[in-house]
Amino acid sequence: MSIHHNAETIRLLKDLLLIPSPSGNTYEIISFVEDYLSELKIETKRNRKGGLIATLPGSDSRHHRMLTAHVDTLGAMVKEIKDSGRLKLDLIGGFKYNSIEGEYCTIETASGKKYSGTILMHQTSVHVYKDADKKERNQENMEVRIDEKVRTKEDVRALGIEVGDFVSFDPRVEITPSGFIKSRHLDDKASVAILLQLIKRIKTANITLPYTTHFLISNNEEIGYGGNSNITPETVEFLAVDMGAIGDGQSTDEYTVSICTKDASGPYHYELRKRLVKLAQEHGIQYKLDLYPFYGSDASAALRAGHDIIHGLVGPGIDSSHAFERTHQQALEETAELLFHYIQSEMIL
Repeated sequence: MSIHHNAETIRLLKDLLLIPSPSGNTYEIISFVEDYLSELKIETKRNRKGGLIATLPGSDSRHHRMLTAHVDTLGAMVKEIKDSGRLKLDLIGGFKYNSIEGEYCTIETASGKKYSGTILMHQTSVHVYKDADKKERNQENMEVRIDEKVRTKEDVRALGIEVGDFVSFDPRVEITPSGFIKSRHLDDKASVAILLQLIKRIKTANITLPYTTHFLISNNEEIGYGGNSNITPETVEFLAVDMGAIGDGQSTDEYTVSICTKDASGPYHYELRKRLVKLAQEHGIQYKLDLYPFYGSDASAALRAGHDIIHGLVGPGIDSSHAFERTHQQALEETAELLFHYIQSEMIL
């Protein structure tokens, strides 16, 4: 990948990260992606769930491929307006409360008004609560302090804030001179940026793909069903482009593309995995094979829904997944190169 192309991917990723998109409230970011693809004259359509499908015609229209990445992120909803004028949260997706303590957030009302706030322990002040450090970080003890003059439940409701309003977390995007990207929600906006740039690369180079290829930008992955529909009957291979999970016992790192062999749903398709490894080796792409123990993808959701497909999962390695995430631009480059060669390769038929 050229330096210019990589810089463009980073800029696009930053734009995506700055658009709040918790599962269930992804209209703005889907419109952003739709506009991006429209400028490239790419055919797109929305599904009823609110996701977006882009299609690149191929030489073979009898056999299709589908690649997917998701724009929805972890987030929260207002569960309760407390008598004190603070908010109790209900989390969306697989977050832990301790990972959002002290985070700035935005509450969006049904009418579109937005208010800032901070997620705090109720027992935050050490000058008042002697055992502040010992209290459990859970739904009962954590709350949102709204940046408005509110002292009662009625004050909050007067702002238009109500139960069920979406709460998004400040991504805190930072690109370091050493090439690291630090931000919440790199899962999975890093891979969305990679797919959008891949589509642009194929389009501007006027490359005809060997098979008609669909790109599903899903919007419900974090709650388990983003990729379980809208898969054409002609689809043979379905590749989820998500994140590689880093931690003790994992081989994935922040500088390579991670090829998943198994997650909580079971093994991924063996022949497709071997094909991806062969492509990486043939083109000098740095990769890691890995198992993700507590993980599911839109590819596994598609299998559970009954689709007869060959399924795979790849993505850039991301540290501190579902918390304070970080990756390196090299991981984006390696992932992009593998996908570029994959969508031009022979299919497993």
